[in-house]
Amino acid sequence: MKFFAVLGLVLSLGACQAGSSPEDAHALVQKGAVLLDVRSPDEFAAGHLEGAINVPVDRLESSLKEVGAPDRPVVVYCHSGRRSRWASEILQKNGFKKVHDLGPMSRW
Repeated sequence: MKFFAVLGLVLSLGACQAGSSPEDAHALVQKGAVLLDVRSPDEFAAGHLEGAINVPVDRLESSLKEVGAPDRPVVVYCHSGRRSRWASEILQKNGFKKVHDLGPMSRW
């Protein structure tokens, strides 16, 4: 139930502006940042950015070890930008200090 309550809040806020430019995101990934796709496994299987790992936003908080060390930069993306914004907040709340929200995958 908590997931749906939070999702409702996120959706009611509307689309979020992405925090990182595509150029910045590319540079960060080239330097070793984690590229994190927070869409569903089915969406990921249908197509994703090369080198990305998939941790759906609804299980991110319980799967933080899959993302890696909190001091490593992370570039987060999804389909529209809503889930990446939510994921960025989860990561920051859990000690990740170098979180970059690309927003929609199409910005890559």
